[in-house]
Amino acid sequence: MIPFLTLQPSRGQHAADAIALYTSLFEDGRELSREPWPEGSGAPEGAVQLAEIEVGAGQRLRLSDSPIEHAWDMSPGVSLWVDCADQAEQERVFAALLEGGTAMMPLDDYGFGPFGWVQDRFGVSWQLGVAADDQ
Repeated sequence: MIPFLTLQPSRGQHAADAIALYTSLFEDGRELSREPWPEGSGAPEGAVQLAEIEVGAGQRLRLSDSPIEHAWDMSPGVSLWVDCADQAEQERVFAALLEGGTAMMPLDDYGFGPFGWVQDRFGVSWQLGVAADDQ
């Protein structure tokens, strides 16, 4: 199963920007493929029809810029969970995702170890924990 993120350029969400941010968050983050929308598709120039990236520990995401404006947007009810290697990585990733985003639950210990929940500037929700053996 691969999570699929539909971004809407008409709302200022661009897959290329998300790809750059997400692959920069983790040492092993990388872009696997990217296919642009063809001319005449109705998508803005440079829009991504389909891309696949790895964002850490081999976890893949697929992304696309939708040339169709949808009434819906990302929901914080569905989020990406990340077990960070340590608190330093957790703090760094949280800070990067928070730029232009919203802290749903600021970094703290809520009784189950270091945790933070952030919705990034694209509307994607991330829950960040620390791997159990590193708490």
